[in-house]
Amino acid sequence: MMTDLPARSAQTRIYWFRNDLRLIDNPALRQACAHAGHLLLVYCHRSAPVPTRWNVPRTSRHRQHFLTSGLADLATQLAAHGSQLLEVEGDPAQVLPLLAQAIGATTIHCEEIAAPEEAGELAALRAAGLTVESLWQSSLLDPATLPFARADLPTVFTSFRTLVEREQLAPPAPRARPAAIPPLPPDFAALADIWAMAPGALPDPDPAAESSSFPYALPAFDGGASAAAEHLRQYFSGALAHTYKRTRNGLTGVDYSTKFSPWLACGAMSARVACAELRQFEASRGANDSTYWIWFELLWRDYFRFLHLQHGVALYRAQGLSSLGQPAHDTQRFDAWCQARTGEPLVDAGMAELKATGYLSNRLRQIVASYLVHDLECDWRAGAAWFEAQLIDYDVYSNQGNWLYVAGRGTDPRSDRRFNLQKQAREHDPDGSYRRLWAQR
Repeated sequence: MMTDLPARSAQTRIYWFRNDLRLIDNPALRQACAHAGHLLLVYCHRSAPVPTRWNVPRTSRHRQHFLTSGLADLATQLAAHGSQLLEVEGDPAQVLPLLAQAIGATTIHCEEIAAPEEAGELAALRAAGLTVESLWQSSLLDPATLPFARADLPTVFTSFRTLVEREQLAPPAPRARPAAIPPLPPDFAALADIWAMAPGALPDPDPAAESSSFPYALPAFDGGASAAAEHLRQYFSGALAHTYKRTRNGLTGVDYSTKFSPWLACGAMSARVACAELRQFEASRGANDSTYWIWFELLWRDYFRFLHLQHGVALYRAQGLSSLGQPAHDTQRFDAWCQARTGEPLVDAGMAELKATGYLSNRLRQIVASYLVHDLECDWRAGAAWFEAQLIDYDVYSNQGNWLYVAGRGTDPRSDRRFNLQKQAREHDPDGSYRRLWAQR
Protein backbone atom coordinates (compact mmCIF):
# COMPACT_ATOMS: atom_id res chain seq x y z
CA MET A 1 0.00 0.00 0.00
CA MET A 2 3.05 2.23 0.21
CA THR A 3 4.46 1.80 -3.29
CA ASP A 4 2.99 5.14 -4.45
CA LEU A 5 5.72 7.02 -2.57
CA PRO A 6 8.98 7.32 -4.57
CA ALA A 7 12.10 5.41 -3.55
CA ARG A 8 15.02 7.40 -2.18
CA SER A 9 18.78 7.10 -1.93
CA ALA A 10 20.32 3.85 -0.72
CA GLN A 11 21.78 5.93 2.08
CA THR A 12 18.32 6.35 3.55
CA ARG A 13 18.15 4.04 6.54
CA ILE A 14 15.85 3.17 9.44
CA TYR A 15 16.69 3.14 13.12
CA TRP A 16 14.31 0.91 15.05
CA PHE A 17 14.13 1.68 18.76
CA ARG A 18 13.54 -1.44 20.83
CA ASN A 19 14.56 -1.56 24.52
CA ASP A 20 16.98 1.36 24.10
CA LEU A 21 14.90 4.52 24.51
CA ARG A 22 17.84 6.88 24.88
CA LEU A 23 20.37 8.91 22.92
CA ILE A 24 23.30 8.67 25.36
CA ASP A 25 25.33 5.44 25.25
CA ASN A 26 23.43 4.00 22.32
CA PRO A 27 26.12 2.57 20.00
CA ALA A 28 23.58 1.15 17.55
CA LEU A 29 22.05 4.60 17.06
CA ARG A 30 25.51 6.14 16.65
CA GLN A 31 26.27 3.56 13.96
CA ALA A 32 23.06 4.41 12.12
CA CYS A 33 23.81 8.13 12.29
CA ALA A 34 27.33 7.55 10.96
CA HIS A 35 26.15 5.68 7.87
CA ALA A 36 22.82 7.26 6.92
CA GLY A 37 22.22 10.19 4.62
CA HIS A 38 18.62 10.30 5.79
CA LEU A 39 17.41 8.46 8.88
CA LEU A 40 13.89 7.39 9.81
CA LEU A 41 13.54 6.80 13.56
CA VAL A 42 10.78 4.33 14.40
CA TYR A 43 9.14 2.69 17.38
CA CYS A 44 6.68 -0.17 16.75
CA HIS A 45 3.72 -0.72 19.07
CA ARG A 46 2.49 -4.26 18.75
CA SER A 47 -1.24 -4.22 18.10
CA ALA A 48 -3.47 -6.18 20.50
CA PRO A 49 -1.10 -9.08 21.15
CA VAL A 50 -2.77 -12.44 21.63
CA PRO A 51 -2.84 -13.57 25.29
CA THR A 52 -0.34 -16.21 26.30
CA ARG A 53 -1.17 -19.89 26.65
CA TRP A 54 -1.90 -19.14 30.31
CA ASN A 55 -4.65 -16.70 29.30
CA VAL A 56 -2.50 -13.86 30.57
CA PRO A 57 -2.25 -10.56 28.65
CA ARG A 58 1.16 -9.58 27.31
CA THR A 59 1.13 -6.15 28.94
CA SER A 60 -0.78 -3.98 31.42
CA ARG A 61 -1.77 -0.38 31.90
CA HIS A 62 1.26 0.01 34.16
CA ARG A 63 3.72 -0.95 31.47
CA GLN A 64 1.80 1.05 28.86
CA HIS A 65 1.85 4.18 31.02
CA PHE A 66 5.58 3.89 31.67
CA LEU A 67 6.35 3.22 28.01
CA THR A 68 4.16 6.08 26.78
CA SER A 69 5.91 8.59 29.02
CA GLY A 70 9.30 7.22 27.99
CA LEU A 71 8.54 7.60 24.30
CA ALA A 72 7.28 11.14 24.86
CA ASP A 73 10.60 12.04 26.45
CA LEU A 74 12.52 10.38 23.61
CA ALA A 75 10.47 12.34 21.06
CA THR A 76 11.29 15.58 22.88
CA GLN A 77 15.00 14.79 22.84
CA LEU A 78 14.91 13.93 19.14
CA ALA A 79 13.03 17.15 18.36
CA ALA A 80 15.82 19.09 20.06
CA HIS A 81 18.16 17.50 17.51
CA GLY A 82 15.94 18.43 14.59
CA SER A 83 14.40 14.99 14.12
CA GLN A 84 11.15 13.20 14.91
CA LEU A 85 10.08 9.82 16.21
CA LEU A 86 7.58 7.90 14.11
CA GLU A 87 5.40 5.69 16.30
CA VAL A 88 3.57 3.02 14.33
CA GLU A 89 1.34 0.11 15.24
CA GLY A 90 1.81 -3.45 14.08
CA ASP A 91 4.16 -6.40 13.92
CA PRO A 92 7.68 -5.04 13.25
CA ALA A 93 8.33 -7.91 10.83
CA GLN A 94 5.43 -6.65 8.69
CA VAL A 95 5.53 -2.89 9.27
CA LEU A 96 9.24 -2.20 8.90
CA PRO A 97 9.59 -3.75 5.42
CA LEU A 98 6.71 -1.58 4.22
CA LEU A 99 8.28 1.53 5.70
CA ALA A 100 11.62 0.62 4.14
CA GLN A 101 9.98 0.18 0.74
CA ALA A 102 8.22 3.52 1.09
CA ILE A 103 11.45 5.47 1.64
CA GLY A 104 13.77 3.34 -0.50
CA ALA A 105 15.74 1.99 2.46
CA THR A 106 17.39 -1.42 2.47
CA THR A 107 19.10 -1.28 5.89
CA ILE A 108 17.65 -1.24 9.39
CA HIS A 109 19.74 -0.55 12.46
CA CYS A 110 18.73 -1.71 15.95
CA GLU A 111 19.97 -3.23 19.14
CA GLU A 112 20.46 -6.99 19.43
CA ILE A 113 18.13 -8.84 21.83
CA ALA A 114 18.98 -12.51 22.38
CA ALA A 115 15.51 -13.81 23.24
CA PRO A 116 13.49 -16.08 20.92
CA GLU A 117 10.69 -13.70 19.89
CA GLU A 118 13.01 -10.75 19.46
CA ALA A 119 15.55 -12.79 17.50
CA GLY A 120 12.71 -14.09 15.33
CA GLU A 121 11.78 -10.53 14.40
CA LEU A 122 15.26 -9.90 13.01
CA ALA A 123 15.21 -13.20 11.13
CA ALA A 124 11.88 -12.22 9.54
CA LEU A 125 13.24 -8.84 8.48
CA ARG A 126 16.25 -10.47 6.87
CA ALA A 127 14.01 -13.00 5.16
CA ALA A 128 12.11 -10.04 3.70
CA GLY A 129 15.31 -8.94 1.98
CA LEU A 130 16.43 -6.23 4.37
CA THR A 131 19.91 -5.81 5.76
CA VAL A 132 19.71 -5.65 9.56
CA GLU A 133 22.66 -4.14 11.39
CA SER A 134 22.12 -5.09 15.03
CA LEU A 135 24.49 -4.34 17.91
CA TRP A 136 24.66 -5.96 21.32
CA GLN A 137 24.56 -3.08 23.80
CA SER A 138 22.37 -3.82 26.82
CA SER A 139 24.93 -5.47 29.08
CA LEU A 140 27.43 -3.86 31.38
CA LEU A 141 30.35 -5.92 30.11
CA ASP A 142 31.23 -6.51 26.49
CA PRO A 143 30.74 -10.25 25.79
CA ALA A 144 33.84 -10.20 23.59
CA THR A 145 36.03 -9.33 26.59
CA LEU A 146 34.87 -12.18 28.83
CA PRO A 147 37.68 -14.58 29.87
CA PHE A 148 35.85 -17.61 28.45
CA ALA A 149 34.06 -18.65 25.29
CA ARG A 150 30.28 -18.24 25.10
CA ALA A 151 29.82 -22.00 25.42
CA ASP A 152 31.94 -22.04 28.60
CA LEU A 153 29.91 -19.54 30.62
CA PRO A 154 30.11 -20.80 34.23
CA THR A 155 27.02 -22.66 35.35
CA VAL A 156 26.96 -20.83 38.69
CA PHE A 157 26.82 -17.05 39.05
CA THR A 158 29.45 -16.99 41.80
CA SER A 159 31.98 -18.63 39.49
CA PHE A 160 31.14 -16.11 36.77
CA ARG A 161 31.56 -13.19 39.17
CA THR A 162 34.83 -14.56 40.52
CA LEU A 163 36.31 -14.87 37.04
CA VAL A 164 35.17 -11.38 36.05
CA GLU A 165 36.63 -9.82 39.17
CA ARG A 166 39.86 -11.83 39.05
CA GLU A 167 40.45 -10.56 35.52
CA GLN A 168 39.52 -7.04 36.68
CA LEU A 169 37.12 -6.64 33.78
CA ALA A 170 35.54 -3.23 33.47
CA PRO A 171 32.70 -2.09 31.24
CA PRO A 172 33.44 0.13 28.25
CA ALA A 173 33.06 3.84 28.90
CA PRO A 174 29.59 5.13 28.00
CA ARG A 175 29.36 6.65 24.55
CA ALA A 176 28.21 10.20 24.04
CA ARG A 177 24.99 10.94 22.21
CA PRO A 178 25.38 11.25 18.41
CA ALA A 179 26.96 14.54 17.43
CA ALA A 180 24.22 14.96 14.84
CA ILE A 181 21.21 13.01 13.67
CA PRO A 182 20.81 12.78 9.88
CA PRO A 183 17.80 14.54 8.39
CA LEU A 184 14.50 12.75 8.01
CA PRO A 185 13.63 11.22 4.64
CA PRO A 186 12.17 13.84 2.26
CA ASP A 187 8.81 12.05 2.26
CA PHE A 188 8.54 11.91 6.04
CA ALA A 189 5.45 14.13 6.26
CA ALA A 190 3.52 11.98 3.78
CA LEU A 191 4.75 8.85 5.52
CA ALA A 192 3.68 10.13 8.92
CA ASP A 193 0.23 11.07 7.62
CA ILE A 194 -0.35 7.47 6.66
CA TRP A 195 1.48 5.57 9.38
CA ALA A 196 1.80 7.63 12.56
CA MET A 197 -0.30 6.54 15.51
CA ALA A 198 -2.66 9.14 16.89
CA PRO A 199 -1.29 10.53 20.16
CA GLY A 200 -2.86 8.66 23.02
CA ALA A 201 -3.53 9.74 26.56
CA LEU A 202 -1.52 8.12 29.31
CA PRO A 203 -3.41 5.12 30.69
CA ASP A 204 -4.80 5.97 34.12
CA PRO A 205 -2.83 4.38 36.95
CA ASP A 206 -4.65 2.57 39.73
CA PRO A 207 -5.33 5.02 42.61
CA ALA A 208 -3.37 2.62 44.83
CA ALA A 209 -0.27 3.36 42.74
CA GLU A 210 0.27 6.40 44.96
CA SER A 211 1.44 3.90 47.58
CA SER A 212 3.88 2.30 45.15
CA SER A 213 7.57 2.03 45.86
CA PHE A 214 8.01 3.21 42.27
CA PRO A 215 5.27 5.82 41.72
CA TYR A 216 5.52 5.93 37.94
CA ALA A 217 2.62 8.39 37.59
CA LEU A 218 4.80 11.13 39.12
CA PRO A 219 7.02 13.10 36.72
CA ALA A 220 10.16 12.13 38.64
CA PHE A 221 9.42 8.46 37.94
CA ASP A 222 8.17 8.59 34.37
CA GLY A 223 9.72 6.34 31.74
CA GLY A 224 11.98 8.86 30.03
CA ALA A 225 15.75 9.18 29.89
CA SER A 226 15.49 12.66 31.43
CA ALA A 227 13.85 11.31 34.59
CA ALA A 228 16.34 8.44 34.62
CA ALA A 229 19.32 10.79 34.48
CA GLU A 230 17.93 12.97 37.26
CA HIS A 231 17.21 9.90 39.40
CA LEU A 232 20.81 8.73 38.98
CA ARG A 233 22.08 12.16 39.95
CA GLN A 234 19.90 12.32 43.05
CA TYR A 235 20.63 8.74 44.13
CA PHE A 236 24.37 9.30 44.14
CA SER A 237 24.18 12.82 45.60
CA GLY A 238 23.49 11.51 49.11
CA ALA A 239 24.37 8.49 51.22
CA LEU A 240 21.85 5.99 49.83
CA ALA A 241 24.50 4.04 47.93
CA HIS A 242 26.43 3.55 51.18
CA THR A 243 23.44 1.85 52.84
CA TYR A 244 22.08 -0.17 49.90
CA LYS A 245 23.10 -3.62 51.15
CA ARG A 246 21.42 -3.02 54.49
CA THR A 247 18.16 -1.70 53.04
CA ARG A 248 17.82 -3.62 49.74
CA ASN A 249 15.42 -6.22 51.19
CA GLY A 250 12.89 -3.58 52.19
CA LEU A 251 9.29 -3.96 51.10
CA THR A 252 7.99 -0.39 50.95
CA GLY A 253 9.42 2.98 49.99
CA VAL A 254 11.33 4.74 47.26
CA ASP A 255 14.76 4.69 48.91
CA TYR A 256 15.29 1.11 50.11
CA SER A 257 16.73 0.11 46.72
CA THR A 258 18.27 1.92 43.75
CA LYS A 259 15.07 1.81 41.64
CA PHE A 260 17.21 1.74 38.49
CA SER A 261 15.49 -1.35 37.08
CA PRO A 262 12.46 0.22 35.30
CA TRP A 263 14.68 2.58 33.31
CA LEU A 264 17.26 -0.13 32.65
CA ALA A 265 14.50 -2.41 31.36
CA CYS A 266 13.18 0.02 28.74
CA GLY A 267 16.64 1.32 27.94
CA ALA A 268 16.06 4.89 29.12
CA MET A 269 19.08 4.25 31.35
CA SER A 270 22.24 2.48 30.23
CA ALA A 271 23.86 -0.01 32.63
CA ARG A 272 27.24 1.46 31.70
CA VAL A 273 26.12 4.97 32.58
CA ALA A 274 24.78 3.69 35.92
CA CYS A 275 28.08 1.94 36.63
CA ALA A 276 30.07 5.03 35.66
CA GLU A 277 28.06 7.06 38.18
CA LEU A 278 28.68 4.37 40.80
CA ARG A 279 32.43 4.47 40.20
CA GLN A 280 32.46 8.25 40.36
CA PHE A 281 30.58 8.09 43.68
CA GLU A 282 33.09 5.57 45.06
CA ALA A 283 36.02 7.72 43.93
CA SER A 284 34.68 10.83 45.62
CA ARG A 285 32.75 9.44 48.61
CA GLY A 286 34.41 6.07 49.21
CA ALA A 287 33.52 2.46 48.44
CA ASN A 288 31.99 0.00 50.90
CA ASP A 289 30.12 -3.28 50.89
CA SER A 290 26.93 -1.52 49.79
CA THR A 291 28.46 0.14 46.74
CA TYR A 292 30.01 -3.21 45.89
CA TRP A 293 26.55 -4.79 46.10
CA ILE A 294 25.21 -2.42 43.45
CA TRP A 295 27.98 -3.68 41.15
CA PHE A 296 27.09 -7.23 42.24
CA GLU A 297 23.46 -6.75 41.17
CA LEU A 298 24.51 -5.27 37.81
CA LEU A 299 26.65 -8.37 37.28
CA TRP A 300 23.62 -10.60 37.97
CA ARG A 301 21.79 -8.67 35.27
CA ASP A 302 24.67 -9.35 32.87
CA TYR A 303 24.77 -13.03 33.78
CA PHE A 304 21.16 -13.55 32.74
CA ARG A 305 21.94 -11.84 29.41
CA PHE A 306 24.94 -14.03 28.75
CA LEU A 307 22.85 -17.12 29.60
CA HIS A 308 20.61 -16.14 26.70
CA LEU A 309 23.58 -15.80 24.39
CA GLN A 310 24.65 -19.29 25.40
CA HIS A 311 21.35 -21.20 25.63
CA GLY A 312 18.74 -19.21 23.69
CA VAL A 313 15.41 -20.95 23.27
CA ALA A 314 16.32 -23.73 25.72
CA LEU A 315 15.64 -21.27 28.53
CA TYR A 316 11.98 -21.17 27.49
CA ARG A 317 11.30 -24.90 27.54
CA ALA A 318 9.37 -26.49 30.38
CA GLN A 319 12.43 -28.25 31.78
CA GLY A 320 14.68 -25.24 31.26
CA LEU A 321 18.26 -26.40 31.54
CA SER A 322 17.41 -29.21 33.94
CA SER A 323 16.45 -32.83 33.44
CA LEU A 324 13.19 -32.35 35.32
CA GLY A 325 9.93 -33.31 33.66
CA GLN A 326 6.88 -31.26 32.76
CA PRO A 327 5.92 -29.03 35.70
CA ALA A 328 2.50 -29.46 37.27
CA HIS A 329 -0.10 -26.75 36.89
CA ASP A 330 -3.49 -25.90 38.35
CA THR A 331 -5.38 -23.07 36.65
CA GLN A 332 -7.58 -22.32 39.68
CA ARG A 333 -4.63 -22.01 42.04
CA PHE A 334 -2.74 -19.94 39.49
CA ASP A 335 -5.70 -17.58 39.11
CA ALA A 336 -5.99 -17.26 42.89
CA TRP A 337 -2.30 -16.32 43.00
CA CYS A 338 -2.70 -13.72 40.25
CA GLN A 339 -5.73 -12.18 41.95
CA ALA A 340 -4.18 -12.16 45.47
CA ARG A 341 -6.63 -14.73 46.82
CA THR A 342 -4.37 -17.54 48.03
CA GLY A 343 -5.17 -17.08 51.72
CA GLU A 344 -1.52 -16.46 52.63
CA PRO A 345 -1.42 -12.85 53.88
CA LEU A 346 2.16 -12.03 52.82
CA VAL A 347 1.75 -13.57 49.38
CA ASP A 348 -1.61 -11.91 48.82
CA ALA A 349 -0.25 -8.53 49.91
CA GLY A 350 2.59 -8.84 47.42
CA MET A 351 0.33 -9.91 44.58
CA ALA A 352 -2.13 -7.10 45.38
CA GLU A 353 0.69 -4.55 45.23
CA LEU A 354 1.94 -5.98 41.93
CA LYS A 355 -1.48 -5.84 40.30
CA ALA A 356 -2.26 -2.35 41.59
CA THR A 357 1.12 -0.72 40.90
CA GLY A 358 3.16 -2.79 38.46
CA TYR A 359 6.00 -2.97 40.96
CA LEU A 360 7.16 -5.31 43.71
CA SER A 361 10.29 -5.45 45.84
CA ASN A 362 12.92 -8.02 44.94
CA ARG A 363 12.38 -9.83 48.23
CA LEU A 364 8.66 -10.21 47.59
CA ARG A 365 9.21 -11.29 44.00
CA GLN A 366 11.21 -14.21 45.32
CA ILE A 367 8.63 -15.00 47.99
CA VAL A 368 5.59 -15.01 45.69
CA ALA A 369 7.45 -16.89 42.94
CA SER A 370 8.59 -19.57 45.36
CA TYR A 371 5.05 -19.91 46.69
CA LEU A 372 3.57 -20.37 43.21
CA VAL A 373 6.09 -23.02 42.18
CA HIS A 374 6.72 -24.94 45.39
CA ASP A 375 3.53 -24.52 47.43
CA LEU A 376 0.82 -24.16 44.80
CA GLU A 377 2.74 -26.48 42.44
CA CYS A 378 2.05 -24.41 39.34
CA ASP A 379 4.07 -24.06 36.16
CA TRP A 380 6.89 -21.54 36.55
CA ARG A 381 6.29 -20.33 32.99
CA ALA A 382 2.80 -19.14 33.97
CA GLY A 383 4.32 -17.05 36.75
CA ALA A 384 6.87 -15.63 34.34
CA ALA A 385 4.05 -14.65 31.98
CA TRP A 386 2.15 -12.86 34.77
CA PHE A 387 5.26 -10.93 35.75
CA GLU A 388 5.80 -10.01 32.09
CA ALA A 389 2.32 -8.54 31.93
CA GLN A 390 2.47 -6.61 35.19
CA LEU A 391 5.99 -5.40 35.93
CA ILE A 392 6.95 -1.96 34.71
CA ASP A 393 10.57 -3.13 34.94
CA TYR A 394 9.93 -6.31 32.94
CA ASP A 395 13.18 -7.43 31.36
CA VAL A 396 13.04 -10.57 29.24
CA TYR A 397 16.47 -11.78 30.37
CA SER A 398 16.12 -11.20 34.11
CA ASN A 399 12.51 -12.37 34.24
CA GLN A 400 13.28 -15.68 32.58
CA GLY A 401 16.52 -16.17 34.49
CA ASN A 402 15.00 -15.49 37.89
CA TRP A 403 12.00 -17.77 37.35
CA LEU A 404 14.25 -20.59 36.17
CA TYR A 405 16.40 -20.04 39.25
CA VAL A 406 13.45 -20.20 41.65
CA ALA A 407 12.07 -23.28 39.90
CA GLY A 408 15.41 -25.10 40.06
CA ARG A 409 15.52 -25.37 36.27
CA GLY A 410 18.34 -22.95 35.49
CA THR A 411 22.10 -23.32 35.42
CA ASP A 412 22.24 -23.93 39.16
CA PRO A 413 19.43 -26.45 39.66
CA ARG A 414 18.42 -26.94 43.27
CA SER A 415 15.14 -28.14 44.70
CA ASP A 416 15.34 -26.32 48.05
CA ARG A 417 14.49 -22.76 47.06
CA ARG A 418 11.18 -22.89 48.86
CA PHE A 419 10.72 -19.89 51.14
CA ASN A 420 9.41 -20.29 54.68
CA LEU A 421 6.61 -17.71 54.74
CA GLN A 422 6.51 -17.38 58.52
CA LYS A 423 10.25 -16.74 58.65
CA GLN A 424 10.05 -14.22 55.80
CA ALA A 425 7.21 -12.36 57.51
CA ARG A 426 9.08 -12.23 60.84
CA GLU A 427 12.25 -10.92 59.20
CA HIS A 428 10.83 -8.49 56.65
CA ASP A 429 7.39 -7.46 57.95
CA PRO A 430 7.64 -8.01 61.71
CA ASP A 431 4.91 -5.51 62.62
CA GLY A 432 2.62 -6.54 59.77
CA SER A 433 2.53 -3.03 58.31
CA TYR A 434 3.13 -4.21 54.77
CA ARG A 435 0.39 -6.83 54.97
CA ARG A 436 -2.04 -4.27 56.37
CA LEU A 437 -1.16 -1.75 53.66
CA TRP A 438 -2.11 -4.10 50.85
CA ALA A 439 -4.83 -6.15 52.53
CA GLN A 440 -8.15 -6.11 50.66
CA ARG A 441 -6.72 -4.06 47.80
